[in-house]
Amino acid sequence: MVSFVPTPIGNLGDITLRALEVLKDADLIACEDTRHSGKLLKHYEISKPLVSLHDHNEKHRGPELAARAAQGTKIAVISDAGTPCLSDPGYRLLQACIELGAPYTVLPGACSITTALVSSGFPPHPFFFGGFLPFKKGKRSKELQTALDRDHTSVYFESPHRIISTLELLSSLNSKAKVCITKELTKKFENIYGGSPPDLLGLLNDKAPRGELVLLIAPNEHTK
Repeated sequence: MVSFVPTPIGNLGDITLRALEVLKDADLIACEDTRHSGKLLKHYEISKPLVSLHDHNEKHRGPELAARAAQGTKIAVISDAGTPCLSDPGYRLLQACIELGAPYTVLPGACSITTALVSSGFPPHPFFFGGFLPFKKGKRSKELQTALDRDHTSVYFESPHRIISTLELLSSLNSKAKVCITKELTKKFENIYGGSPPDLLGLLNDKAPRGELVLLIAPNEHTK
């Protein structure tokens, strides 16, 4: 059995009882970063063999793990934070389980996407999730314009190193748009910034944010 287990996006208390039971019962835990996950497991006094599962090795390791699960090994899959497969490793492994007929299950739990969506105050359904915004400015600008034109809320991950550039692009595309940036959700220094792109530039230019960011863009009827 392969169990895809959500882990806290910040506050370690947000892990579920079922997630802890699955991790304690696993024969093997596949982690995006074994050092990062080791801190969480140590906090809950869980000691299990760990194996790395990330973007650079999942293509070959996914089928290997699925094959072991088909033979009876209990494998838990966790990413650095939140739910595996959502802009995190796990998708290729899940596909390998389907192809091999290996049993798998997905646990509900922490997810920065839905937490940020509700926190923004923007219409929550329907919504679009686009993962990480493109690195190149041209492609990023095109994606942002598409988001501004949508009639539902758009949600993206963005790097703290690019957020100022992204807000500048949004300002040039539509300075009246309504956007929201969530920072360090569930942690001690959680912040939720809402307003127009120029408003947020004024807030963040003096002190560029650090940590995990989620960018949300309101539907087009809110951006005129």
